[in-house]
Amino acid sequence: MAERKHRARVTGLGGIFFKAKDPKAMVEWYRRHLGIRIEDTVALFAWRGGEDGKVEGHTVWSIFPADTKYFGDGAPFMINYRVKDLDRLLAALRAEGVDVDRDIEESKYGRFGWVRDPKGNRIELWEPPKRNRAPEKAMPME
Repeated sequence: MAERKHRARVTGLGGIFFKAKDPKAMVEWYRRHLGIRIEDTVALFAWRGGEDGKVEGHTVWSIFPADTKYFGDGAPFMINYRVKDLDRLLAALRAEGVDVDRDIEESKYGRFGWVRDPKGNRIELWEPPKRNRAPEKAMPME
């Protein structure tokens, strides 16, 4: 089999999500000790991108209840990656034998798909809505 050329598929980090037995207590800890501005259980870290630095985006940080099933079975955290073309990426990953969930979720926040890495960790892939897509070049993989 010919070696696949390494090409960027992920354009950035969309979010970091983790579980807590007492999300409210964790929110207070992160507010008090690290100064993170959290609304409910979510914080948004703003950034700028694009060649001229005028494109605004954000990375989501969120605490989930310990019993959430959103991360998959037993996983304590989940990472969300930004992608430009979710359908194309999921099709390519399926062709490469990656464990890809069948479901795709569509919402006002964009389109979401999921894969599992070799250790079984659930990874969320996020195609932001067109108004929030960063025009920056994809991150090089090599």
